[in-house]
Amino acid sequence: MPFVNIRINDGHSQQRKDEIARRVVEAINEVAEIPKEAIWVVFEDVSRDDWYVGPTRVSQMKKG
Repeated sequence: MPFVNIRINDGHSQQRKDEIARRVVEAINEVAEIPKEAIWVVFEDVSRDDWYVGPTRVSQMKKG
């Protein structure tokens, strides 16, 4: 049984997570020929203050 752990910045809607999970499950199902019901997807919401890119917190990065 595949287990996919997705760490994502907090604040994404449930609808967006549902769509991401659907696409991940579809891809694994198609490529590995594993039943969709056997594929687990878990989201971990991470605060932008707890996520770093190099030495910089994501909350401090400029949005482009």
